[in-house]
Amino acid sequence: MATITNSSTSSTAEIYASLARAAESSDSSATNEAQTNFLTLLTTQLKNQDPLNPLDNAQVTSQLAQISTVDGIERLNQTLTSMMDGMLSSETMQAAALVGRSVLVPGQHMTLGEGGALGGVTLDAAASDVQVSIMDATGREVASIDMGALQAGTYGFRWDGTAVDGSAAAGGRYTIAVKALAGEQRVAAQTLEQGTVSSITRGTSGIAAEVGSLGMFSMSEIRQIL
Repeated sequence: MATITNSSTSSTAEIYASLARAAESSDSSATNEAQTNFLTLLTTQLKNQDPLNPLDNAQVTSQLAQISTVDGIERLNQTLTSMMDGMLSSETMQAAALVGRSVLVPGQHMTLGEGGALGGVTLDAAASDVQVSIMDATGREVASIDMGALQAGTYGFRWDGTAVDGSAAAGGRYTIAVKALAGEQRVAAQTLEQGTVSSITRGTSGIAAEVGSLGMFSMSEIRQIL
């Protein structure tokens, strides 16, 4: 009667240990090593099986199916990773076209120059009355812009520099705030600041745009391209 010797048992144990070590690594070389070890283990089991109590064909088939599934998943992951890298490269090239473009991003300021000042608002829902207040460094309201009734979405506006008393406001940096109402109910709204995209950065968290001195913004935070 054939039996599994101690040396075979030791060899099998070593193969199991090797499989365990290989399972701890996620790269493709570790996966290939695990597959080789699995096949070596299966061959060892077949060579040293008890003829009176052979391995169950169903178990062998199940083991082969499992290793095939693991291999398929690994290949699928590699394919998806490659596709995602390709998409990210394409998005980076598209985002590069924004360099030098004027955009609206979340912010609470606007700079008044000779040509006026640009700003924007984003509404989460429709509003029957949208009012934008423009304040100086002391918090005093310098001007007010009536944007009327608006649907949900993003809207830009221009301030020509005219103050509430009809005089020309001094150039410089101002703070903006928005109040949106639907009847008597307050509507969630966000003010937007104008800036120029100076560079595009591709990082682990995705693609981001540097908007001058305003800082870094994700592509989803760029609400409007002017």
